[in-house]
Amino acid sequence: MEDNKLFTEFPPVSTEKWEEVINKDLKGADYEKKLVWKTIEGFKVKPYYRAEDLANLEYLDSNPAQEPYTRGKHADNNVWDIRQDMNIHDIAKANALAVDAVKRGATSLGFCAKEVASVEEMTRLLNGINPEEVKINFTCSPDHLHTLKLFTEYLDKQGYDKAKVQGSCGYDPFRYALKHGAFLRGEEGDMKYAAELVAYAKANLPQFRTLTIHGSLLHNAGSNIVQELGFTLAAANELMARLTDQGCKPEQVASCIVLSFAVGSTYFMEIAKFRAARLMWSKIVEQYKPSCDCAYKVFIHATSSTWNKSVFDPYVNMLRTTTETMSAAIAGVDSISTLPFDTAYKEADDFGYRIARNQQLLLKEESYMDKIVDPAAGSYYIENLTNSIAQYAWEKFLAVEQQGGFCKAIREGFVQADVEKTAQERDMNIATRKTTILGTNQYPNLLERMGDKLAKNDSCHCCCKAEGNEVKVLRQYRGAEAFERLRLATERSGQRPKVFLLTYGNLAMRKARSGFATNFFGVAGYEIIDNPGFKSADEGVKAALEAKADIVVLCSSDDEYAEITEQACNGLKGKVKSIVLAGYPKEMVETYQGHGIDEFIHVKTNVLESLTRFQKIFGIE
Repeated sequence: MEDNKLFTEFPPVSTEKWEEVINKDLKGADYEKKLVWKTIEGFKVKPYYRAEDLANLEYLDSNPAQEPYTRGKHADNNVWDIRQDMNIHDIAKANALAVDAVKRGATSLGFCAKEVASVEEMTRLLNGINPEEVKINFTCSPDHLHTLKLFTEYLDKQGYDKAKVQGSCGYDPFRYALKHGAFLRGEEGDMKYAAELVAYAKANLPQFRTLTIHGSLLHNAGSNIVQELGFTLAAANELMARLTDQGCKPEQVASCIVLSFAVGSTYFMEIAKFRAARLMWSKIVEQYKPSCDCAYKVFIHATSSTWNKSVFDPYVNMLRTTTETMSAAIAGVDSISTLPFDTAYKEADDFGYRIARNQQLLLKEESYMDKIVDPAAGSYYIENLTNSIAQYAWEKFLAVEQQGGFCKAIREGFVQADVEKTAQERDMNIATRKTTILGTNQYPNLLERMGDKLAKNDSCHCCCKAEGNEVKVLRQYRGAEAFERLRLATERSGQRPKVFLLTYGNLAMRKARSGFATNFFGVAGYEIIDNPGFKSADEGVKAALEAKADIVVLCSSDDEYAEITEQACNGLKGKVKSIVLAGYPKEMVETYQGHGIDEFIHVKTNVLESLTRFQKIFGIE
C-alpha cells in the first residue's frame, strides 16, 4: 500500500526535541515524579506516546475479525448485547420486569434461576419472551444442568428452534469455592459436572455457553486490572486443561466459556483490559490446537463494578456506570450489564433499570458506538496500555501455572493473598484520600441523609465461616464502606458534632484550609460552621463558644498560626471537645501541641483513622 502522508510541508519533530522542551518547562523538577504515572498494577505510563512506541506490537499487523482478535471479532460493526440482570427470586415479578425490559431495548436477559424447579415455572418465567430473538442467561442456579434440561424441555414444548437459541448459564466452580470456602461437589466432582454441561449444551443447545469465569469476583474483592485479567484467564485455562483431559474437544470447551469481567472507572485502562483479554485468550487457546477458529473468539461479558459504587451521593454512580459502559463498548465486548445506580443500598426499581438500559441505548442510538469497528484503533496511548496490561497479566497467569494451576493456587491461598495485598493498598489510598470517591471521602453533600433509605445490609460478605475452609474465602466489598459506616454511625447516633472553623488572616490560605476542613469533617456527617474570617483569636474563640462548638479548627497560614494558636487554645481548652489545626507546620508541631492542639489535619493525614478517633471522643459507635 502506498504510504501517502499528509502535511509533508511540516517537518517531523523528534522525541528528543519534545523531551528537550518538556525538561525546559519542568525547570529542574524530576521528570519521573512529575509526569510518569505509576499504576497500581505496577507498570509506568508515560505522559505521551509516539508512533515509534508501536514498533514492536505484533498484533497491530492484524485487522479486526482476525487472530488474535485484539481489535475485536467483527469486521463491519461493534454490536453488543444490552443485558439486564434480574436478581430476584419472585418468578412473576422477574417475568414482568423482563418483558418490560425487552420492550424498552434489552436484547439479553439474566435470570436468577433458584426458584425455577419445573417446566411450568420455566414457562411462567419466560412467558412473553422469544428465546430465538432475546438471549437468555441463567445465573445463581443451584443445579445448572437441571435448569438447562428444564429450559430445553420448555423450548421443545413451545416449538422453538434450539439451534437459534443463544445465551449462557453462569456455572463457575471457582467462584463458588472462593465465595463459600469449598468446591460444591468437590474439585473432581465439579470438573466432571462442567464436562457434563459442555456435552449437554453441544447436543441440545449448540449456541449456548454453559461455563462462566467470573473475573468480577476478583475485581469486587479489590484486585487491580492485571490481577483480574491474569487470574481469570488462569481459571479459564484450568477448565480448558481439565475438560480436555476428560475427553472434551478444545473447540467445544472454548466455545462454551464466557469471560465475565467487572468494568471500573479507570476509563482507558479498562478499554485496554478487554483488548488484552482477547489477545491473551488467543495465545492460550493456540496451545490446545483447536480444529475450529471459533475457539479463539471468546465471548466477553462486562458488568458494572460494585467495588467503586457509593451509598452517599448515589447519583454520582450514574457517572461511574456511564464511563464504565463506554469503556466496555469501545473495547468491543459482546454483552454489557449496566447496573442500576442505586443497587449499593436498595433493590433496583423501574427508574434505576430504565436509566441503566438507556445509558447503553444512548451509546448505540446517539453516539453510534455499535457502528464503529475497533473505535480505539490508532491511539498510541491505548495500544501501549493494551500491551503493558497483557504483559503484566501474563506474568500473573504464569505465576498461577507455576503453582500447579488455578485450583492449587486458590487452595494454597496464592490468588487470595495477592488480591488482598492490592485491596489493602487501595483501602489505604481511600483512607488517605489519594483515591477519591466523590461524595464519600471527598466533597460530601453536607445535607444528605441516607440512613433511612438503606434497604440492604453490607455487613455480611461471605456465606460461611473462614475456619476449616479448604479454600480461603475472597471477601466481596465496596471501597466506600469504611467511610460510609462512619457517616451512618453519626446519623444513627442522634447527635451531630459541630465543627467550628476559626478562620484568620491571609484570605487565600484561610479559605483553602477551611475548605479542606469542611471536606475532612463533612465526610463523617458533622455539622460545619464556616466563617468569613475573624480579626483576632479572641473574637474567633468568643464566636465558637457562642455557637456551642464541639470541635474548633484553626484555619490560617503557617506564619499566622504563630499569632493566634496559643491565645485561641487558652480560650478554648476545657470548653470544647477538641482543638484542631488545619495544616502541618512541621517546625512548630510540638510547640502547638503544648499550647493545646489535639490534632493536625493535612493532605497526608489518614482521614479514616483520624475521624475514627473523633467518633470515639463523641461516643459514636
